[in-house]
Amino acid sequence: MHTVAVIGAGQMGTGIAQTVAAHGMQVLLADVDLARAEAGKLAVEKALAKLMGRGKIEASEADSLLARITPVADYAPMAEADLIIEAATEREEIKNAIFENAGKVLSAEAILSSNTSSIPITRMANHSPDPARFIGLHFFNPVPVMGLIEVIPGLATSKQTTARVTAFAEGLGKQVVLSQDEPGFVVNRILLPMINEAVFVLGQSTAGIEDIDKGCRLGLNHPMGPLQLADFVGLDTCLDIMTVLYRTTRDSKYRPAPLLVKYVEAGWLGRKSGRGFYDYTGEAPVPTR
Repeated sequence: MHTVAVIGAGQMGTGIAQTVAAHGMQVLLADVDLARAEAGKLAVEKALAKLMGRGKIEASEADSLLARITPVADYAPMAEADLIIEAATEREEIKNAIFENAGKVLSAEAILSSNTSSIPITRMANHSPDPARFIGLHFFNPVPVMGLIEVIPGLATSKQTTARVTAFAEGLGKQVVLSQDEPGFVVNRILLPMINEAVFVLGQSTAGIEDIDKGCRLGLNHPMGPLQLADFVGLDTCLDIMTVLYRTTRDSKYRPAPLLVKYVEAGWLGRKSGRGFYDYTGEAPVPTR
């Protein structure tokens, strides 16, 4: 891959852009308008500044990396991309509109991919010009740090597409897990029901926030408790994934916890909003209940 387009300049999209650019490729970073795309590049610049402050990267290396990221305002420049990665919010209608627009400029050999964490690839491929060149490419947050990428071929995805995308992911220094196109794939199929169950436990007053997280950290040897992790992921994202799992499978075990729904309705989305299961407005996170 020489040029990669990333659609979505939020936390995931900027992390993908930074990682791809760090491995010598040109990146076209897009969002709903140029201002948001430029804000995404500024977020990468701030992340690099922190790395420089810790001696993890030289200034010249950071400058070269930033020079390889170009914010763009529309789809037209993506005609030169070898790979287009959709990294928008976990809403299928938004993603499908992106695929339809990106498909209009997709070059004959290029691949269109989705960073979805739960939505079926085969279904979304219907909104691409060539389902054989459509695939799931699921990064994990924070992208520059996490060492895993899930590669998810749809029913119509060609073996060549899967091989090219796997090689691309490994070229980023990541380990690859190949998943079949089942709801939630591998990691979120296991993780999100656990987080959801932790919210049920909290909502039923079985235990408090700190004890739930402590129990999982020490009893399961997890580095982070499920409620703290939910705040890090974003409670709205957790709810979106659980909703996809429930609607796709119609299995009651994926029913979103009522307390999770309430927190999202209250705008308590976790770290990004300043409050979720923990309050992040002070020097250290404090449980909210």
